Amino acid sequence: MEALTFVDFLHGRFAVALILYAILLGIWGGFQFFRGRAVSGGFRSSYVLMIGLLVVQGLLGAAMFITQNPKGPKEGILHVVYGIFAIVFLPGMYFYAARGSRAREAAFMAASCWIVVVAFGRGIATG
Repeated sequence: MEALTFVDFLHGRFAVALILYAILLGIWGGFQFFRGRAVSGGFRSSYVLMIGLLVVQGLLGAAMFITQNPKGPKEGILHVVYGIFAIVFLPGMYFYAARGSRAREAAFMAASCWIVVVAFGRGIATG
């Protein structure tokens, strides 16, 4: 019982960390786009790090969902849908944006950060 309470705690803290991290990346990518510059390797690696943190967040959520502990998502499956959306959307956007011009890559990757901020916020609101 203690372990799952700790998992619940981590899941909640990682949710806040992901929102703050996505906001930071959204600002960074937007700044690069409006300056007419490509996103840097540092931005790309930070974006991949966010995807990795999201995978850990998803595994913690899956463990809680499978065990229905402490009580499962309050609003049913919608909480899970937002998580699945983010975990499919971010890597998809990473590979899609890399195929275009550098300005397009900056715009799409920054926009994707703002989109998942909304998804993460909705996920918190529903669960």
